[in-house]
Amino acid sequence: MHKPMRVSGVNIPKQKRIIIALTYVYGIGPTRAKAILSQAKVDESTRVKDLSQDQEDTIRAIVEKSYTVEGDLRREVTANIKRLKDIKSYRGSRHAKRLPCRGQRTKTNSRTTRGNVRNMATSGKKPPAQKT
Repeated sequence: MHKPMRVSGVNIPKQKRIIIALTYVYGIGPTRAKAILSQAKVDESTRVKDLSQDQEDTIRAIVEKSYTVEGDLRREVTANIKRLKDIKSYRGSRHAKRLPCRGQRTKTNSRTTRGNVRNMATSGKKPPAQKT
């Protein structure tokens, strides 16, 4: 039985193509995955289960040496947001209020940040009469 490939603490699915599977690591998107594979001289269409041990080791080494991924990247991002909040910048205050901080409108279309709460007025319908 082939053991699962791990890159910086993340199990990578073995049925998928390696270019797709690498994107399961936080901080690696399609472009970075392509760059890593060209650097490691591995074909993009290869399935993870078909990789040789030295190919796996090469990919793992490139990711750990050249890129900030997973825990370190998450820590860096949180530290950046915390810094913005501490210096009381506009962007920091938007982060604190959980609102969009890149200039998007908020009257509509900020469902993901505000949460999917729709407080719409009912259409002039009167409440049912109270029993006495």
